Amino acid sequence: MKDAKPLRLTARDAQDLLVVSACLQDAITRRAELVYRPRQHRFAATFNRFRWESGSAGERPAERVRAGVHFDSVLRVQTRELGADPDELLQLLAIRADEREDGVAELLLEFAGSGSVRLEVECIDCYLSDLGEPWPARRTPKHPATERDE
Repeated sequence: MKDAKPLRLTARDAQDLLVVSACLQDAITRRAELVYRPRQHRFAATFNRFRWESGSAGERPAERVRAGVHFDSVLRVQTRELGADPDELLQLLAIRADEREDGVAELLLEFAGSGSVRLEVECIDCYLSDLGEPWPARRTPKHPATERDE
């Protein structure tokens, strides 16, 4: 695992954000690790992310790594169906972007169980960084097959 290079990504548009979303798919966090700093116009979170890029199943051992993500130029944050318990575990499914004609974008962080965080941003300005060494994952996340996968 020492050969793992830390992931560092920047997203400036909806296409870039698709890559960040894929890298954070199935990442685990706690409610307390989602933080909005209105004065800095920043929303940040830390995750234990599954290293999807580390190879196909069976090729290399499954790994997780601590990662931080932050969004700048945040105007407003809304949460939906996230509990108040700061230790509640949340599994990120995807990050979606909707760039509006007025120049403002809406970003949606979707969690398992229908919870979400909606960010209203002046522009897409996202940074993802691994924060340490990876460790062996207990299991590889599984997703049901869709018609497109078959």
